[in-house]
Parts: sequence; C-alpha cells; structure tokens
Amino acid sequence: MIKLVKKKKGRIFFIGVGGSAANASHAVNDFRKIVGIECYTPVDNISELTARTNDEGWESVFKNWLSTSNLNSKDMVFVFSVGGGDLKKKISVNIIKALKFARLKKAKICGIVGKNGGYTVKAANECLRIPVDNLKNLTPHSEAFQAVIWHLIVTHPELKKFKTKW
Repeated sequence: MIKLVKKKKGRIFFIGVGGSAANASHAVNDFRKIVGIECYTPVDNISELTARTNDEGWESVFKNWLSTSNLNSKDMVFVFSVGGGDLKKKISVNIIKALKFARLKKAKICGIVGKNGGYTVKAANECLRIPVDNLKNLTPHSEAFQAVIWHLIVTHPELKKFKTKW
C-alpha cells in the first residue's frame, strides 16, 4: 500500500498520542528522508494542535487537521497507538474520528497498535498488532515495536530511495 501511495504521489499522515505521537514525528522524518514520500503529522505543529484543541476540542483535532490538509483517496493515514481507540471508554477518540473521516475520503489506513488494537484494527486496511504477553508492559513494548517496524519498512529494498549515512 505504501508503494501505491508513493506511486500515485499521495501523502502519508501519521497520527498518534503520547509516546506514539513522538513516534509519528520520527516516522515522518524517516519516510520523507529515506523513502522520499511526502509525509506529515499534526503533532509537529504544537501551535495549531493546541489552538484546535482549545477552539474545537481534543476529540476532533486530528479529523479537522486532516480536513484542512485535503485528505483524499491517494493518501494514507498511518496510526501509531497502544490501544487503537475505544469509543465506549472514550479513549483516543481523536484517532477514531480521524479514521472515520479517512474512510469517508477513501484514504488508505494502516496502523501499528498494541495487542487488542481497538478501533484502528477494525478501520484499517492493514494493521499490525504487537503481541505483548505481559500486559504490564503493553505501552512500552507497543511503542518500542512501532519504531522497529517502521524502521524495517523504510529500509525495505522496494521502498528505500535514499542511502542512510550510517
């Protein structure tokens, strides 16, 4: 799917909260610098993120950002999340609303999530669930393996466009 997005000159929008937000920011760098694909994350613009949170609410912050970015069918939303979102428990509702919007726009959806994966697993075209046996380590193991997996993706011979220095 990433090859197809790149071929169609689509963009990848990475979303996540907490440690997964930091991973989203790092992944944007790697996908742009190593793969040569246009990528963004709303968490890189703290001014816009907090203004939207203040004015529109935290739950809609990613959806509204994607709307302004003109998300379309050539694009992909790539989720990093431990739980993947749970509407009943009101956890990561901002991710859920973003994915519902992505489906409406017919954008591709990928994710790397924790063991259960929540709403992201249901909404995604492709989603990897990290098999964590000790739930006491669910968050750190999920977020750590997000990094391992995206680094494997950006260095895949069919995607890697630019050499890394080291």
